[in-house]
Amino acid sequence: MSDPSSAAPLTLALPDGQAIEQVRLHQRGWSTAFTVADMVNQWAWLVREVERGYTDVVEEYSNDLYCRNWLHEAWLLLDDRTVLVWTQRIRELDKRFCAATVDDDGIAMAQCHGSFSPEMWWWRRHPRILAANLGQALQSAGAIGTELDTP
Repeated sequence: MSDPSSAAPLTLALPDGQAIEQVRLHQRGWSTAFTVADMVNQWAWLVREVERGYTDVVEEYSNDLYCRNWLHEAWLLLDDRTVLVWTQRIRELDKRFCAATVDDDGIAMAQCHGSFSPEMWWWRRHPRILAANLGQALQSAGAIGTELDTP
């Protein structure tokens, strides 16, 4: 039986030439190889949920926010074509996220999850609609927003 550590690394052909970037992100601690489309779709889903009133727990919200971290980190590694293709969509989602959230300089989220570097601005904001478990946790941490009307 051959030694698996001596085998050549497996490289998958991925759209937009993203294989190298995924390997680099994996080396930075990301456990799964995602595509830009995967993470943009995840960011779009999260933005929709925040606009409606995110109803899961603070730990899940924090976990969901990491898709924006991935995009931030990947941007430095991606080729110009990929950046050009996705920049407008991400900017649109970022604007919607800003409209659906309150900038409190990260005070509420830091108490619930910890703080992040200033360029990761999405961590310095909390949902404007404070719904369910996340809303309760953020209110306990000092967040001010609108409560979701529930029937």
